[in-house]
Amino acid sequence: MVNSTSENIQTLSAEAIALLKSLIETPSFSKEEENTAKILADFFTGKNIPFHTKKNNLWAFNKHYDASKPTMLLNSHHDTVKPNKSWTLDPFRAIEQDGKLYGLGSNDAGGCLVSLIATFVHFYEREDITYNIAIATTAEEEISGKEGLEIVAPELGEIAFAIVGEPTEMHLAVAEKGLLVLDCTAKGVSGHAAREEGDNAIYKALKDIQWITEYKFPKVSPTLGPIKMSVTIINAGTQHNVVPDACTFTIDVRVTDQYTLEEVISEIKTNIQSEVTPRSIRLRPSSIPMDHPIVLEGLKLGRNAYGSPTTSDQALLDCPSLKMGPGHSARSHSADEFIYLHEIEEGIAQYIKMVEGVVTR
Repeated sequence: MVNSTSENIQTLSAEAIALLKSLIETPSFSKEEENTAKILADFFTGKNIPFHTKKNNLWAFNKHYDASKPTMLLNSHHDTVKPNKSWTLDPFRAIEQDGKLYGLGSNDAGGCLVSLIATFVHFYEREDITYNIAIATTAEEEISGKEGLEIVAPELGEIAFAIVGEPTEMHLAVAEKGLLVLDCTAKGVSGHAAREEGDNAIYKALKDIQWITEYKFPKVSPTLGPIKMSVTIINAGTQHNVVPDACTFTIDVRVTDQYTLEEVISEIKTNIQSEVTPRSIRLRPSSIPMDHPIVLEGLKLGRNAYGSPTTSDQALLDCPSLKMGPGHSARSHSADEFIYLHEIEEGIAQYIKMVEGVVTR
């Protein structure tokens, strides 16, 4: 049995930081993660841990996997956004300075990823645990792509619950809003603007937009608040003297755990005249009960529970899921991105304590 002494945490942390430095120094933009996937494969090979791969994704199970036990999933991503023009440092150089580790993807979500991998390694050989533990290091999270966690999840079997690594300062995001993007078209009849001709599609769209602006979905989430709808794009007309026969607009809808995406679409369609076409119904709201054992273990450590307005790969999981990880979300996608080294060590220690409290019940 692997112990959880401070010496073991320090060893796991040193390995995690070394792995993170390698990942930082290897470009891994979404859909271009093959080289970081190779680094992760080499890491697991070096630990004598068998793994599976699909596209640029890698996953593994604990050594003493038992199909009769429930499985918890540890997941984070190894793709990054492209560096913005405000960087003053080399984004692909892992720079350790003043207790910080700088580099693209250090905070989002490299620190989370290597901390979860360290947690998996800690429990890998344990025979006394009541759960199986799976680790999935996945691609395309930054673009909500279809060849990341979405193609891995069916390979994992039934998952009892998941911890999704994103920078939350190790606080507990117990719910996360889903995302609907709706393309809408108001239809009218064209005519000459100088005469009483046509049926102006812009005016029809404006009536629908007014409803969208004023409508409040009745059920409000205790953790996420109300559903938020925003019209973010509108287009109509070809020239000044022609009444437009079509007006298109786009609605960004942030959906809470109180409604399914289908219910929200139905409510909108019932109340507006415009045609409504969802781009996708993949990014669903997610949550985990406040009395779930993994949440209770986090609360014991003094972590706060909250609802997250942003989306992550949680949206692709059909199981209770908790979003948490070392780092601060405000650093994500920022110039000169960094994570504090102590955040990684503390993150590993807290992950291990929380998982230990669940798997030894």
